[in-house]
Parts: sequence; C-alpha cells; structure tokens
Amino acid sequence: MRSVAIVGASLAGLYTARALRDQGFDGTLTIIGSERHRPYDRPPLSKEFLAGRITEADLALETEDEDLGAEWRLGVRASGLDRHDRRVLLADGTSITADGVVVATGATARSLPGDSPSLRGVHTLRSLDDALALRADLVTGRRLVVIGAGFIGAEVASTARELGLGVTIVETAPAPLARALGGEMGTALGALHEDRGVLLICGVAVQGLTGDDRVDGVLLADGRRLDADVVLVGIGARPETGWLEGSGVDLGDGVLCDSGGGTSVPGVVAVGDCASWFDPGLGHHHRVEHWTGAVHRPTVAAATLLSGGTAPAPPQAPPYLWSDQYGRRIQFAGHTRPGDSVTVEEGDVASRSFLAVYRREDRPVAVLGVDQVRQFTRWRRRLGTVSTG
Repeated sequence: MRSVAIVGASLAGLYTARALRDQGFDGTLTIIGSERHRPYDRPPLSKEFLAGRITEADLALETEDEDLGAEWRLGVRASGLDRHDRRVLLADGTSITADGVVVATGATARSLPGDSPSLRGVHTLRSLDDALALRADLVTGRRLVVIGAGFIGAEVASTARELGLGVTIVETAPAPLARALGGEMGTALGALHEDRGVLLICGVAVQGLTGDDRVDGVLLADGRRLDADVVLVGIGARPETGWLEGSGVDLGDGVLCDSGGGTSVPGVVAVGDCASWFDPGLGHHHRVEHWTGAVHRPTVAAATLLSGGTAPAPPQAPPYLWSDQYGRRIQFAGHTRPGDSVTVEEGDVASRSFLAVYRREDRPVAVLGVDQVRQFTRWRRRLGTVSTG
C-alpha cells in the first residue's frame, strides 16, 4: 500500500493519519475535509468556546511542530467513491485515487422538518462555523429555546444561563436522556437545569417555529407558544454517508464495519461518528458518537487497512462520554437497555453528586457519575474488565 486517502479532516481522520504514520506507513497521504478549517476539538464548541473563554486557536488539534507529510484538500466535499479503483470523487470535479481509503466523514446535525429552520436565529451545533454563528446570537439574545435535551442541548443551555439568557428546554421524551439513561436518571440530570432556573418541558413535541425573517417563538403540540430570540435544534445527528450511496460499501445506521473497522469493500475502512462497528460483546453493530471512540478506534482501523484486513481486533472497551454542565462533571460509560436496574451507589441524587450503576441480571453494564470522578474511574475500569473477561 503506497497511498491512502482519508475522507474527513476532523478528530477521527487526524488520529487515523497519526496511527498510519506510527504504524510505519510512509506512502502518500491525502486528507480531504469538507470544512475550510484544519482539525479542531469539538467538545468545547458548546461550552468554553461558546462562552467566549477560549479562541479558535485553542481548539487546534495539531501541535505546532507536527508534520504528517500529508496533502490537505480542505473546503471540498466528497461526492462519491468508485470501489473498483478506490477513487474518491470530489464535489469540485476532481478525484483522488488511492490504495486505501479511510471514511471519516462524521455526522450531520438533524434539523426540524419544514421551512422554519431557515429563519434567522435558528441554529444547530456541529461545526466551528455553527458555534461562531450561535455565539454571535447569544451575545444579543435574551431568550433561548433548546429543542432536545441531549448532551449538546444541555451544554448549550448551561452556557446560555451562564451568559445571562432565559432558557427553556423542550424534550419529547418524558425526561432528558431517557432513552440512554432511563427515566429515573434522566430526571435526576434534568434537576440540574431546574436548579439554575431553566424551564424544562418534557413529554411535548414541537409543532413549529414562528417569525417572519427571524424566529420569535416556538409552537408546542399542546398549543403553547414559547417566546424565543434564539433557538437551538439539538435533536441528534445522522451519519454523513450519502456520498457512499451506490459505491458497494454496505450502509445501515452508518458505514457497516467488522470489529476492526473494515467495510464490505476491500481497502476501505471507516472510523468516527459515521462508522458502525460490529461489537462481538453486544452481538450487533453500533456507532460510538463520542470523543473517545474517535480517538481509540483509528489505531485499530489503521492496522486493519495496512494488514489487508487480517489484523486481530482487540476487545472493544465500553463507550465513554463526559459532559460539563453548570460547573458539574457528568460521566457515563457502558451500554444500557430497557429493563436494566439502576441503583445509586455513592452520594445521593438530592445533593446533585452521585454515582449510579446499571445492572442486567446482576451484572454491571453501565455507570453514571455526577461529580464522582474517582469512584466513576474505578467503576469504569471494572466495566472494562467485565466486558472483556
């Protein structure tokens, strides 16, 4: 293998480039990115960067003396893949042919149906440019409505309260993060918002937005109308895989991969938010849409690519994520399913500092910690031992 094209110039793409070089690949390396920016760190976009405490320079993922010996093609999208010669087609009419291709195109924020998202003041948050636009509106805005109580929505709500805005969160589920954490723990995290004066409305869908040129309100399915100068739509993301339609790469909820990141097309691997790897421990494919997955999986995928798909895949550690809200550190690791039991093992929910363990048939499968960093770390290690042992 003398040439590799990495499609996606964010965290997962950068880490794959580093892994390839670390594993001895000294051939031609081309990194293609749809954004004009060099790789940057996304987690601060909804927190420190949105609040104005750090700058664009602070987000940079590359060190000053780093040189991957790569050709960078930034500001151009991939439009297709010819699997026969592994040729990546680009939206500007050019193409890049390589012996190996890494798919790292990430995910795209979901938007509300209809035409209302075209109103000024309505935002999603996925990219640096998204964060710049949202930050500008929060400076002059007074009332923010967040649609969706996932981690991105919750972090933006926390940041907006810090900036002095009135904030309302609308969530269709009965509690924030109910699908991932269950109703009891979702309600516990919802209390963090209510403690800071955020209005939390759960179990109600959004009917639409109001306004002529700029948004001025949010209509709920129960007939209520919420005043809003700024709206954040935080209802999840979809994998950015449309450019692979018809390429022969098997798609489902993302690019379907084996446990080493290999796809259905030889010489093509996938990493990051767009990649749905098979997890032998779970018995099915799943995407890991978090920072740790984008950092750890590229090492495995690079080995798969360089070995022609024969590299043994190590056991996959339980997914891990963290979130900072209202000055508290929230951490979660593992997998939950409906019916799992959950018990508070340290602290208590009322104090907003606790550690909860999820069990399935008396076996720990996940852990949630709020300001319980030391105990959480211990339980996270234990989960890794259980899942691989």
